[in-house]
Amino acid sequence: MNMAKIRLSKKEQRLVQNTDLILTKNQIISKARLLLEQLQQDFISHLKGHYQKLPAEILKPTPKISKGENYLGLPYLILDYPRYFGKECLPKEETNIFAIRTMFWWGHFFSITLHLSGSYKKNFEHAITAFFPTLKKENYFLGINDTEWEHHFDKNNYKKINTFTKTSFKRQVIKNCFLKIAYKLPLTQWDEVNEKLFDEFKLLIELRHQLPSR
Repeated sequence: MNMAKIRLSKKEQRLVQNTDLILTKNQIISKARLLLEQLQQDFISHLKGHYQKLPAEILKPTPKISKGENYLGLPYLILDYPRYFGKECLPKEETNIFAIRTMFWWGHFFSITLHLSGSYKKNFEHAITAFFPTLKKENYFLGINDTEWEHHFDKNNYKKINTFTKTSFKRQVIKNCFLKIAYKLPLTQWDEVNEKLFDEFKLLIELRHQLPSR
């Protein structure tokens, strides 16, 4: 074994002795979870007035908050509600996903994402395209990656909607077997997270109102 690989640097030696570092990190994660739990209750209350305007099956699963320690090396929390996940999107095989995912990612951002595939994507394509002026003005991002399970906002994963024309936006919306529309907030706006993300949640739900009843 190469002992140099397991020796600690001076910085690592300082950190491994610092119990306050981990205790403070745990406190921050707990507070982020409380923020998501409050948003969860706000989402549930808001959707009570929209049950007849949303597909019944997506409202059956209860909200879920997932915790992880290693999305690209850093801790995260994700609230999924509403959530309906089919199997992974495969060629020549239609899948069905309808989810609004609210994420806290350590060191980076809070975000809220509308994630659609299968019949839900097909049903929403017209509404998303019609909402282009609003999404452009509200500083939303459109997923452009070939994989649907990346959450970062690097240029190979998301592109600002205000950089598209209406035609190029529609082309990108139709291109993949899945669709992701996302909004992010910097961690410096921690105190405004609940209000801002709740407002964006309501906007994403409003997309459904442009569609004919199923």
